[in-house]
This record gives sequence, structure tokens and C-alpha cells, in this order.
Amino acid sequence: MPEEDEVAAREEARSLADAYGNEAALYAALKAQHAIDKRDYRRCAKWKRVLEILSDSRPVQAPTNHH
Repeated sequence: MPEEDEVAAREEARSLADAYGNEAALYAALKAQHAIDKRDYRRCAKWKRVLEILSDSRPVQAPTNHH
């Protein structure tokens, strides 16, 4: 994977983890499946890498809203 793609995948993983907490991997898996369905294998590779990064990361908690 080219360096710029790796950086983009890491940024995407961080953004998903911040937004979705423990559900981030599910979101990335759905995006990967959509890319497979469209036969867009470059996008699929990106989302697969995002999933790998998320699985290597320490668990995160879902965002909490305090009123």
C-alpha cells in the first residue's frame, strides 16, 4: 500500500473510532462489503486496511453524551 494510502487509512480509522467507538469496525466492514459489491477492489483494500488498524488498536468506548 502506498504511503499516502496508509496515512489516509489511519486517519479514517481514527475518525471512525472517535465517531462510533466500538462500532467503528462494523461501519468499516459495511463499507468494505459495499466496495466488494461494486467490484471496486481499490476501495475494498482501503477499508480492509482500516479494519486491520481498528483491530490492532486498543478498545475504545462509544462516545457518551452528558446532559
